[in-house]
Amino acid sequence: MLTPYDVRREVDQVPARFESLDERFGRTDGDAFLERLFANGRWTEGPAYFPAGRYLVFSDIPNDRLLRWDETTGAVGALRQPAGYTNGHTVDRAGRLISCEQGNRRVTRTEPDGAITVVAERYRGKRFNSPNDVIERADGTVWFTDPSYGITTDYEGNQAEQEQDGCHVYRVDPINGEVRMVADDFERPNGLAFSADEQTIYIADTRRKHIRKFTVAESTNLMGGDVFATCDNGSFDGLRVDARGRVWAAAHDGLHCFSPEGDLLGKLLVPEIVSNLTFGGPQLNHLFITATTSVYTLRVNFNGARYPR
Repeated sequence: MLTPYDVRREVDQVPARFESLDERFGRTDGDAFLERLFANGRWTEGPAYFPAGRYLVFSDIPNDRLLRWDETTGAVGALRQPAGYTNGHTVDRAGRLISCEQGNRRVTRTEPDGAITVVAERYRGKRFNSPNDVIERADGTVWFTDPSYGITTDYEGNQAEQEQDGCHVYRVDPINGEVRMVADDFERPNGLAFSADEQTIYIADTRRKHIRKFTVAESTNLMGGDVFATCDNGSFDGLRVDARGRVWAAAHDGLHCFSPEGDLLGKLLVPEIVSNLTFGGPQLNHLFITATTSVYTLRVNFNGARYPR
């Protein structure tokens, strides 16, 4: 078991290979190598970068631990264990960690003093399946997906009966805590990300191997929902948007980069199945990637959109 200040650090490197599939992907590049920061997980997920503290939080779901990598020292340690089989995370505008706890079937917020506040745990009186990934909008609403991976077996959660009538996408009001279902026609909703202007939301459906694109109306209802992109290697998982409006999606062979119109522009190939990604560093050009047993990083020549992290 890792201690909070365990100084283990994986320093091995593998070549970084950007594969261009469209001329619009030109000049998308970065370090010549991927640096592996951590290699002792079973299924790493949910990277979230804290700029104030210069550290990265991520999950190792089957081992039921929430881990932290310190940018200044390279140390990796257990921030919380057990951790409710946390999966996806985000950092809200107040600098607090918001987490999807698959095992506890809820979304929580970690306060500055370490106290845990429940953001959402039921919809219409019934428990969620196993919240998976989460983002926050500028208006303070919290959006999350709720597939059933955490209740199917005990591998990455606690096997249990499903109480909801399906696997849906939800939004939580920051004022009154009201939970509202915003999409009910997914098989396994997973990663989600807003465009920079937050007028568009992209949501992956892992079972169907595609990403859908919705317009966010003033009332925060979702309109549209057409298929934005289809995966050509495995399935999509976590999503992020960069400052150019391109969508980066985790897939089995690495990260797939799509234009705002849904064209596959190129890939960053990774030697393990990728689960998620985030941008960090002072200029949001430090890319962090969770992939099967490991966490990788590299500095790139493009920037992430300001939110989410």
